[in-house]
Amino acid sequence: MGYPTKVQLIKRAKSEQWYINFPAAIARAMEFARGEVVEWFIEDKETLVLHRPEAPRRRLKKTLEGRSLRKSRDSSSPAATRSGSSATGDVENGSS
Repeated sequence: MGYPTKVQLIKRAKSEQWYINFPAAIARAMEFARGEVVEWFIEDKETLVLHRPEAPRRRLKKTLEGRSLRKSRDSSSPAATRSGSSATGDVENGSS
């Protein structure tokens, strides 16, 4: 799910400053800290990459109880793809 965000421009007499704010949900999910230093990289005209040199360590993702993360034998069929039974789909949607 994306979070649309407007780019803001503050014009002053001798300078201008551009702002892009993070929605609170993204900041919490990413565990940003107040005053944290990040680096922007231009990938291309459509993509900015935000790098966090001192990001918190990753936590291991828990597997869903009673479900296997292995691909099903018939995972290539369109019905299996549409069923929403993939491990990543279930985790992202928060279903259990």
